Amino acid sequence: MNDKEILNIVNTIKAVENEVGKAIIGQKDVIRQVLIAIFTGGNVLLEGSPGLGKTQLVKTLSKVLDLSFSRIQFTPDLMPADVAGTNIIIKDEKGNSKFEFQKGPVFAHLVLADEINRATPKTQSALLEAMQEHTVTVGNSTYHLEEPFMVLATQNPLENEGTYPLPEAQLDRFLFKLMVPYPNLEELKGIIGVTVNNQTSNIEKIVNKSQILEIRDMLKQVPMSRLVEEYALKVVLATHADYENAPELTKKYIRYGASPRAAQAIISTAKVRAVMEGRYNVSFDDIKYVAPAALRHRFFMNFDAVADDITPEKIIDEILISQLDSVRV
Repeated sequence: MNDKEILNIVNTIKAVENEVGKAIIGQKDVIRQVLIAIFTGGNVLLEGSPGLGKTQLVKTLSKVLDLSFSRIQFTPDLMPADVAGTNIIIKDEKGNSKFEFQKGPVFAHLVLADEINRATPKTQSALLEAMQEHTVTVGNSTYHLEEPFMVLATQNPLENEGTYPLPEAQLDRFLFKLMVPYPNLEELKGIIGVTVNNQTSNIEKIVNKSQILEIRDMLKQVPMSRLVEEYALKVVLATHADYENAPELTKKYIRYGASPRAAQAIISTAKVRAVMEGRYNVSFDDIKYVAPAALRHRFFMNFDAVADDITPEKIIDEILISQLDSVRV
């Protein structure tokens, strides 16, 4: 990419950020990280209490990015066919019966899986193939989902009643897990202004699907130095207790470390973040920025961590510091 192309991408993404910000008050970091995932081509899990604008964010993104939108409200009685679709019997003009596939709501560019942890594991797993392969298999037929395809799932904290923890295999399919914070006083005033006092702005389309795919391809070309790549890989390895350079927090509190998908997620999203900052090279700071969202759902802590009130973020912070020192040495 030349300087003009980089500038065009930066300006385009900033324009998208600003347009989304008209409807979503605050949550600037969440918006930026969701956009990083979109321009990387990965799925996002949004966790937060009810009423924090998670659903509104996804709806607004579909308008700004000019993408088709589908919402699936996950409930305990939702069935896999309600997500992927099913074969139904129809009669042709001659009265003969035949099977015809009726597409489910997963056939859209942006799929909002609302309160995904309220559905049973069987239904949650219906999204696995779509999230990873971007295909849906029903019976003996496989159907391709139109690009760009992305699942943005929301969930309430797991301690709430009537929820089912997501399986490890499905969690690993999410590029990012983002924690949606509660708004501060000024942000809460802005939310009231938009929702109660009707101070809304018209949301305009900024890009289309072909532009999104083009930007994705260009961002993959962003170079990364050997040291920065080594840092990203060491950060992932340091989530494993048997890694020789793992910090003490890892050895004491992590039961299972992150999979290789974590390394893919960190490296690919760091490239997007670098360009969003106006740089055509990835820095250590880019790795540190994307690592928490890429890692917090990919390793699993033991009972000692719960007893000692150790959070994934605390372990990630320790890993980022310790592995940076080892790379620089």
